[in-house]
Amino acid sequence: MNSVLINAVLSSSPDYELLFKTLSWPSESWPETERVEALTAFIQGLGSILSDSDTFTDAKRQRIIENVESVIWIQCLPFLCKISTEAADGSMRCRESTAAVCGLVSACVRLCDRSVPGKVALSVLPSIQMSEEELPGPGRLNVEVANELMAALLPSLSADEHLTHTILSRVLSCIRTLPNALVSKITVRLLLNLLNCCSDGRLSTILKLIMDDLSNWHYNSRTSVVTERSLLCLTTLSDHLMRPHSDPDPRVNIQFWRMVQDGLTHRDSVSRKRALYLLKRCVALSEEEGVDTFPSQQDETLFKWTSDRSKLLREFWEDYALVMETLEENQVHVVRPVLNRIDTLIQMTANDSQGHGLLHPSWLLCVYQRMFHSENKTLMREGVYHLLALQVLQQPAFALAFSQFIIGPFMDVLSETSLFQRAVGQSVGDCPELGAKLEVFLTTFFNSLPSDHRACVLLQLIQQLGSKHWCAVPLLFVSQALSKLPPSPLLGINGLTALREVLRCTMITHQVLLRGAAQCFLLKSVLSLTDVSAVTLDDIFSFLMHFRADESLCRGTQLWNQLCVWLSDNEDSFKTREHSGKESVRAYVQEEMYTYLQVPASTGQTERLADSSEAHRLARAILLCVDMEKIRAAGDIRSTLESLLSPLLDTLSRVSTNIYLPVRKSDKSLQLMLQLLQLGRISSSQPGGEDQVDNVMNAMEKAICNITHPVQEFILRRLCGELHELFDIERAELYLCVLKQLAVMSRSTLQHHSNTEQAYFQKLIRFNLKVLQEPNKQNPSVANQVVRVVAMASLATISSLVEEQAIEMQSETVSVFKGLNEYFYSPVSSSQMSVGRFNETLLKPQIDNLSDTEEHGPALQDWGRIVAHYMRDQWTCLSVLIKAVGIPESVEISRASETLKAALSCGVEALALLPSDLVLPVFTFTERVLPQLVHEEEPLCVDAVTVSWVLVQGLSTNAHDFWPALKGFISMAFHYKLLELTETRAPMLTAAMKQITTQLMELSDSKSGVFSMLIHHCCQMWMPTGQGSRNQTGSIFSSVFSHIKILTEACVYGPVFRRDQRLIQDVQTYVEQLGEECAANIAVSSDNRDDQLPRTCVLSFLSRLDSSDLEHQRLMENLITDLLKKDNDISKSKVRYYSNSLQHRVKNRVWQTLLLLLPKLREEFISTLLSRVFEAGFCSNQASVKYLIEWMMILILSRNPQHIDSFWDCFSMDHEKTKTSVCTFLSVLVHFSVILPHIKDKVVQLRKALDIILQWCFNHNFSVRLYALLALKRVWSLAEVRMEAEEGADGLRGLSTVIKACLNQAEAMQSTGNANKNWLRIQEHFFFGAFHPIRDFSVETIFYTFPSLSELADDEWIPPWKFEKLASFSQSPTCPLRNPASDLSQLDPGDWIQQDKSEQDKEERWADVQKKITPWRLGIQDQEPELQLVPQQRAARVGKLQGALLVVASLIDKPTNLGGLCRTCEIFGASALVLDSLRHVSDKHFQSLSVSSELWLPLLEVKPVELIDFLQLKKSEGYCIVGVEQTANSQSLQEYHFPEKTLLLLGNEREGIPANLLQMLDVCVEIPQQGVIRSLNVHVSAALLIWEYTRQHLTSSLSEVNSKLK
Repeated sequence: MNSVLINAVLSSSPDYELLFKTLSWPSESWPETERVEALTAFIQGLGSILSDSDTFTDAKRQRIIENVESVIWIQCLPFLCKISTEAADGSMRCRESTAAVCGLVSACVRLCDRSVPGKVALSVLPSIQMSEEELPGPGRLNVEVANELMAALLPSLSADEHLTHTILSRVLSCIRTLPNALVSKITVRLLLNLLNCCSDGRLSTILKLIMDDLSNWHYNSRTSVVTERSLLCLTTLSDHLMRPHSDPDPRVNIQFWRMVQDGLTHRDSVSRKRALYLLKRCVALSEEEGVDTFPSQQDETLFKWTSDRSKLLREFWEDYALVMETLEENQVHVVRPVLNRIDTLIQMTANDSQGHGLLHPSWLLCVYQRMFHSENKTLMREGVYHLLALQVLQQPAFALAFSQFIIGPFMDVLSETSLFQRAVGQSVGDCPELGAKLEVFLTTFFNSLPSDHRACVLLQLIQQLGSKHWCAVPLLFVSQALSKLPPSPLLGINGLTALREVLRCTMITHQVLLRGAAQCFLLKSVLSLTDVSAVTLDDIFSFLMHFRADESLCRGTQLWNQLCVWLSDNEDSFKTREHSGKESVRAYVQEEMYTYLQVPASTGQTERLADSSEAHRLARAILLCVDMEKIRAAGDIRSTLESLLSPLLDTLSRVSTNIYLPVRKSDKSLQLMLQLLQLGRISSSQPGGEDQVDNVMNAMEKAICNITHPVQEFILRRLCGELHELFDIERAELYLCVLKQLAVMSRSTLQHHSNTEQAYFQKLIRFNLKVLQEPNKQNPSVANQVVRVVAMASLATISSLVEEQAIEMQSETVSVFKGLNEYFYSPVSSSQMSVGRFNETLLKPQIDNLSDTEEHGPALQDWGRIVAHYMRDQWTCLSVLIKAVGIPESVEISRASETLKAALSCGVEALALLPSDLVLPVFTFTERVLPQLVHEEEPLCVDAVTVSWVLVQGLSTNAHDFWPALKGFISMAFHYKLLELTETRAPMLTAAMKQITTQLMELSDSKSGVFSMLIHHCCQMWMPTGQGSRNQTGSIFSSVFSHIKILTEACVYGPVFRRDQRLIQDVQTYVEQLGEECAANIAVSSDNRDDQLPRTCVLSFLSRLDSSDLEHQRLMENLITDLLKKDNDISKSKVRYYSNSLQHRVKNRVWQTLLLLLPKLREEFISTLLSRVFEAGFCSNQASVKYLIEWMMILILSRNPQHIDSFWDCFSMDHEKTKTSVCTFLSVLVHFSVILPHIKDKVVQLRKALDIILQWCFNHNFSVRLYALLALKRVWSLAEVRMEAEEGADGLRGLSTVIKACLNQAEAMQSTGNANKNWLRIQEHFFFGAFHPIRDFSVETIFYTFPSLSELADDEWIPPWKFEKLASFSQSPTCPLRNPASDLSQLDPGDWIQQDKSEQDKEERWADVQKKITPWRLGIQDQEPELQLVPQQRAARVGKLQGALLVVASLIDKPTNLGGLCRTCEIFGASALVLDSLRHVSDKHFQSLSVSSELWLPLLEVKPVELIDFLQLKKSEGYCIVGVEQTANSQSLQEYHFPEKTLLLLGNEREGIPANLLQMLDVCVEIPQQGVIRSLNVHVSAALLIWEYTRQHLTSSLSEVNSKLK
C-alpha cells in the first residue's frame, strides 16, 4: 500500500524538492518514526523513476541525488548521534528510531555515487571500537547505533574488497575488546551480514581469515573468555563453515577442536551448548559427505572420520552427545541411567586406541570434568567414583594421556571436603569410601604410567598440593594415598622442596590432629619414594625440620623408628656433599656438631640470639643417629652418645670459667642442650608411657648432670646484672628455660644437689628483688628497663617451679618468698592504703643517639608486648605467693579483707589490660582469692567472674588460646567452695553462675569439648576419683543439688552437627582408631573434644553413686524427675519429631540414663516412678525409645511384681488413647516369662494376661493384631507348661480350646503375602528373639547394642571402650560394663520397625471451583459471519485489544504444546504466533488444546532454517529479540521490562534454543526457581513471559480504554 501511495504522490507532485523539504525535519528536533519511514518510502519511490531519462534531465537527476546524499549527512548522521547520547537507557523510542534511520540510510546509498557508502562507513568505523565506558562525543556514535548503521551499509560495500577487509579486521578486534553484551550484536549484525554479502570466491578467503584469527587468539590466550567468544563466532558462522566440501574445513584444524573441548567443560551453560552444537554439526557433516577426514601434518589428532567405520563413529558421537546433554541436568536420578553410556564410550575408545586412533581419550576427560563442575555434590561424587574405577587407566597409553587431567582437574575436585562423607553402611571411625578408593587408584595409576614419566607426574602432583590452600580432610586422605604407593625412587630434591611447601603453607590452619596425621603420611611417602642417590643427608635433615615434634615426629613412635631404620638401610647410598666423600650418619652428625659450635670471636658488640631452628635441626639429627645406632647394635649406646655430645659437653663445662668464650657460642650450646632435652622426651601417652625405660635419655641426662653446676653458675651470673640490651630479653628467656629444664631433671636424677640448687634460687630471688625495689626513673635507660624485665621473668620462673614442686619450700626459701610478697603488697607511698605494686608497668626507655636507635629500634616497636609479659610475670608470682605464704604478715588482720579486695580489683583490671593469651596467671590468682571474698565482696566477685567469662567467650575463634583460658576459667569460677554456695548465701553470684552455665552449654553446641571440660571438672569436685577423705567429699557433694541442671544436660548432651562438622568428627575418630600406626595420636596431646565425652563422664559419675547413701539416693531421684520432665515436654510438644532428630536423640538418652540408674533406686521411689513410665508408654515414640520404655517396664515388674495390677489397668484406658500404643504393653507381655517367676498367683495372672490379649487379637489395626498374636503365642506357651505342672490350672485348661482356635485362626490370617512376611520378621526381631531383659542388662547393651539394632545414627552408639578409658567408671554386679552374652552383638538391625502412627486425616475436598471469564467486554451474538474475516478483523469486531508481542514457536514440534501456546497467545492479545508449519492447525491434538483460538489469532509460517533471516529482518524493524535461557548474563523475569516491540523466541522442548540462534538474542530472560527440577515445560515458560508482557503493557492500555469509555 505504501508503494502505491508514494507512486501516486510522485506522479501528481513533480516538485520533488518541495517533497524533500516537507518530509525532512529540523536538526534540533526528534522526528517521529512515521516521518522517517515516509521519507524512506519517498526515496525508494524516487529510485524506481530516476532511471527514466524522459522524466528527468541530467541536471535535475543530479540535484535529486545531491538531495538524497544530503539526507545522509545532514539528517541521518546527526540524528543518529543524538540517539547515541540518549540510548544508554535502552528505551523503545531509541530502538525504533535507530531502525528507521538505518533503513533510510540504506535506501539513500543505493541512489548515491558508489563512493558514498564507503565514506559513510569510514566515518562510522571508529565508533565501533569505543569502549563501554567511553561516552560518544560530538559527531560520534555509540557502539550499538554504529553497529546497526554499518549493517545497513554492508550490502552496498560488498564490491569494495579493501574496505571489506578493513571492516572485518575491525570487527574481529571488537570481538576481543568489547563487553559481552555487545560482542553477540557485532557478530550477528556485522560478521554474519558481511559473509552473506560476499561472493563464493571471496567467502572462502574471509572465512579463512576469521578461522586463523580465532585459532591464533585461542592458542595464545586459552582463557574462559576467549573460549566463550570464539565459540560465539564459530556458532554464528556455522552455516557457512559446515557446508559440504567447505573451504576452510574446521574439522582439520586442531585449534578448533581445542576450542570445542574447552567449551564442553566451560562454566557457562551457553558456551557448553554452543560447543556441543558445533560437535554435532561436524559429525553430521562428516557422515553426510561420507569421505575420510584427517588433520594434516599435526602431532595430535582430536577428530578423525573414516567412511569404513562410519557406523561405529556415529554411535560413539551420538552416545557422547547424549551423555553431555544429560549432564546438564542436576538430578542424579536423571543422570545415573546414562552413566553406563560412559563405560561404552570408554570401551570404544580403549579398543580403538589399539588400532586406528580415531577416538582421542581427551574427549572422555571432558565428560569427567563436566561432572566435576556440577552444582550437585552427589553428581560430582559419582564422577569421581566413576573415574576411580576406570579400568582403562591400567593401559600405559591411557594413564599417560590422563596424567595431566589427574594432576589438574581431578586434584581440584578432590579438594572438595564433602566428597569424603561416610558412605551408607559405614560406621564411625571407618575410612571414608573415597579415601579407600583413592589409595587403590593412585597405586594403579602410577604403576600403569611409563616408568620414565612417574617421577615427573608425582612431582607435579605434589606441587599441585602446595599451589593452593587445601582443607584438612582432603589433604589427609591424599597424603595417605601417597604413603601407600609402592616403594620406588621417584622424589629428588625438587620433590622434597615441593613437600616442604605443602607442610609450611598448606596445612597451617588445619585441626591439630588432622594436620599431624597428614604430616605422618607425607613422611611415610618420603621414606618409600625418595631417590636417596639424588639427595644428601643435609637435604634430609633440613626437610625433617618441618615436622613438628608435638604433632608428628616425636621419639618412641613407630614413625620415628621407621625413620631410623630407613636412615640405617640407606646410609651408604645418599648423595655426597660437595668437597666430601661418602659419610655415615654418625660422621655427618659429628661434623655438623663441630660446624655448629664454630663461631667467630666476639667483637664486643651486642649480638642477637642465634636462631633456634639450627639447634632444633642438629638436636633431632643427634637423637636419630643415637636411636639408629641403638636399633642397629641393640646394645649400650653410651659411647655413641658421649662421642657425639663431647664437643657440646666440653663447651658447657667451661661456660662459667672461660671468660673468653664468645657469648654466641655459649648461647648456641645452651640452645642445643635445651632442644636435646625437650625433643628427647618420650610422650607419656605412648604404650608403657612413663614406665618404660629410655636408655638414651637416661644416658643423656647423666652426661648433662656433670655440667649442671657450670651451666647454673653461668646462667646465675648472666641473670644477675649482665643483661642490659633489648636483645638480652630473648636471651634471658633461653636461660630461664634451661634453668627450669635442669630443675625438673634434678628432681629425679640429682637429689644430692638439691641444697646447692636451693642456694642458687635464693640468691637469684634476692638479687632480682633488690633490682625491683630500686625506684623507677622518670626517663629510664634501656639497661635499666631490661634489668627489671629480666628480674620479673626470673621471679616468675622460680615461682612456677615452686608451684610444680621442683623446688622445695625450705625455711630460707619461705623467707625470701615472704620478702617478695612484701614487695608486691607494700604501698608505693604512705598515702596509699591498698596494694601498691600490682599491674606495675614499664616506661618506654629513652634512646639518645642514632646508633642506639638503629640497634634497638626494631625491638622497641614491640615494647608493648614486653610490658605485657612483665605484667603477666607479676601475676605468676602473685598466684603462687597467695597459695604459698598468703597475705604478708605486715598487713593487719583487720585490713586483710580490704587488701584481698584491692588485689582482686587489680586482677579484674589486669584482665582488661593484658592480651588474652597472657591472662591464665590472673585466673589462677582469682581462683585462690574468690572463696575468701565471696561473702563480704559479692559484687566484686560477680564482676571478676563476668569479666573473665566475657574474655573467654571472645577467644572462641582462637583455638590456641581458647582451651587453656577455658580450663583456667572453669577452675576459677566453678571452685568447689563456690559450688557450695546457695542462693540465700550469695544470690548475685549464684545467679551469675547459672547464666554462665547456660551460655557454656549453648557454646558447646557449636564447639565440641566445652561442656566436656565443665562436666569433668564438676564431677571431680563433687566426687573425686582419687583416694581422698570421704568427709571432705561429703562436705561438697551437697552442692550438686544447686547445680543439678548441669548433670541433667550432660545426661542428654549431644548436639546434632552440620554435615561438615560431623565429617571432621568422623575423620578425627578414624585417625584416633589408627592408634600407634599414626604417630599423631601419640604426639598430639589429647584435647577430649569427643562430643560423647560429657555423657560418658556423667554416666561414670552416676555409676559411682551409692544406693545406701541418702544424699546419693536423693540426687538420683531428683535427676530422674528432671529427665522425665524433659521427656514429657517433648512428647507433649506439637512439633512432630522424626527419626534421629534432636528430639528423638534426647528422649533416647533420657531412657538410657533411667535404665542405668534403675538397679540403685528405692522401692518406694519406683512406686511413684511407675505411673510416669506407663504414661510414657502411651506417647508416640520412635522405635529405639519404645524398646527402652518396654525394657524398663519389664525390669520394674520383674523386681516389683506387686505392681502387676497397675500394668493390667493400662489396657483398660480410653480406647482412643490405646489405639496403637497398646503395642508397647503387648510387647511387655511377649517377655512375660521374665515377670511370671516373681508373681505369687501365677495361674490367676496368666489367665488375666490371656483374657486381655485375646481382646486385641482381632483388632482392626494390623500392627496391633500382629503384636497381640505374638504375645498370645508366648503367654499360652507359659500356660501350657503351667497346666502340665500344676493341678490348680483348670481355669487355664478351660481356655485351651478357645485359645488354640484363636491361634489357628489368627495365624491363618497371616499365612499369605506381606502379612506372612511381617509375621516371620516380628518373631525374628532382636527384641522378641535373642534379647533377654535380665541376662542382657549391661552398659554395653544399653548404650551400644540397642542403638545399633534400633537404627539410631551411629554417632549415638557409645562403645564400651569409651567407658573403659575413664578411670572414674565403676562397674557393679547388677549392671556390668560388657554384656556377658554375645547373642545380641552378633545380630544385624532388623527390618521390622514398630509403627505408632495414627490414622491419616480424612482427605479434604476441593472447595473452590473453576471460574470462566470472557476476555473481552462485548459478547458474541452471532459468530458465523465473523469466521469469514481474517483473525485481526475478526478480533476487532468483538472489541479485542491486540499487542505488539510476536511469539515465535518454529522450534516447537509437539502439537499439544503448540495448541496450548496458541490459546495463551490469543487470550493475552499477542500480535501473531509463528509456527514451523501451518499444518499443525488441523492436528486433533493441537485443536484439543487450542479450543478454536487459532480463529482469532494471526498465524505465520517460518521454517527453522529460515529463522536467522526472519530474526534479522525483525531486528531491522526495531524488534527486541527475547529468549528464555539461563546464561551468565540472564535477567530475572521479575526485574526485566519488556519493550513494546518484543519478539519472544521459544526453544525446542528438549534442546532449548539452538546454539546458532543464541547470539541473535538481544536479551536472555530466566524464570526464578526454587525447586530441584531444572526447567519448566516450554508452554508454561512461554505463558509466564506472555503474561508478564501483558501485565506491563496491555493492562495500561485497558485502563486507557476504560477511561475513554467513561
